[in-house]
Amino acid sequence: MKWLDEAVACASATTPAHPSRVAVLDAVRADRSGPVAAWLLQLADSDDPFVRRETLLLLQSLVHDGPWPRAAEAATVRLTDPDEAVRREAARLLVRAGRDDLAALAELTDPVARTALAEALGGAVGHLRGDASASVRFLAHLETLRTAPPAHRPAVDAALFADAREAGQHVEGMGERWGRVLYGLRRERHTYDVVARLLDDPATRDTGAGLARSACHAWRAAPVELVPLLVRHCGKGTGPAVAEALATALISEEAKRVHDAATARVTFTPYPKACGPRGGAGPSYDSASAAGLLAGRPMGIGRLTHASEVFRALLDEGPLTFRQAAQLYNLTFRRPGRTQAVCAPLWLRHAGPRSLPGLLALMVPHIADYAVGEYYLDALARMGHRALPVLPAVTAMIDRRTRIPVNDSTRDGEMELDERLLRAALGARRAILTGG
Repeated sequence: MKWLDEAVACASATTPAHPSRVAVLDAVRADRSGPVAAWLLQLADSDDPFVRRETLLLLQSLVHDGPWPRAAEAATVRLTDPDEAVRREAARLLVRAGRDDLAALAELTDPVARTALAEALGGAVGHLRGDASASVRFLAHLETLRTAPPAHRPAVDAALFADAREAGQHVEGMGERWGRVLYGLRRERHTYDVVARLLDDPATRDTGAGLARSACHAWRAAPVELVPLLVRHCGKGTGPAVAEALATALISEEAKRVHDAATARVTFTPYPKACGPRGGAGPSYDSASAAGLLAGRPMGIGRLTHASEVFRALLDEGPLTFRQAAQLYNLTFRRPGRTQAVCAPLWLRHAGPRSLPGLLALMVPHIADYAVGEYYLDALARMGHRALPVLPAVTAMIDRRTRIPVNDSTRDGEMELDERLLRAALGARRAILTGG
């Protein structure tokens, strides 16, 4: 099993899509009692803490198919490991491998392992509000808050603050956890108050910064509300967490505009702006080159990279031929996406006002799609006053208090995608109202 030893030791076995990882996962999933699984379980007892930690991480990827008692046994042994990171991963593996009772938690005294185990147990720790460990109590109160009636929330809030200082030493991402619960309860205003209180205490400032980032990811108004607080605490004597939260908040164009003078006085690393979906200027076409390009494409064409330039050149010259109109129809109505969005105003130009209701009905469902929504909003902007019937849908998108659900590799990236959609929606509304 030399290959397995090397794969774990160099971390290739925990690298997504790496051939070594694929080989291990396939072998163990095929036979949990086979030689690869047996050797992997032995590596959890390696003398090297890095190997132990990587092994436990790899085992966590192998327990999704159902309980695995032998993996749970390996995790139990490592709950008292001398390495803190190994203890954390052991606690997570123990629960994921199928041991989701509270007996193991009661037997532990180490605060790191107890906290990690309580985190992994989730809602099951909700009744441990009187636990000896502040971190376990904090997690229990956080679970209680999820379902607490409004009248009981102040008491739970007070309990969370009482344990925040000590719990912050062991609960990873405590501010983000707190933020997710408050977001689920739609307690936006309260979130800002909690951030202010946490930031004022140096012992809980990092937690407050984490909660501020979580709020900015969740609510559109949060950056404008929180930038002054973050600026106040950003500078010498503070860790990187506050500066990171400020960089997140300033992904918001509105926050940058409102607080431009205040942010100029502090030092932080801005979030790198992602490129929008639109490329540079397309090639230039005249009617002859556009007609020649379409002549080489089938009538049932479904995509065309420079469709707007091609058909605009033809429409500027005169009416489309029957074949060209059929191609534009297929590009507009066959499937949703960028091509449909850029072609919709062209079809309106070709077919006239009678086609408008059908086009708008086709477009509105996609204006909040993070992958292609900007193209649809740009197309509505090109339609100007003619898109007035969809103004309520565009305005509703602008007036959202929460972020539009999107999918990106990071929460900051998801916030940036929502900000781009918001900018496009504002531009579309302005163009619709003013005529383009």
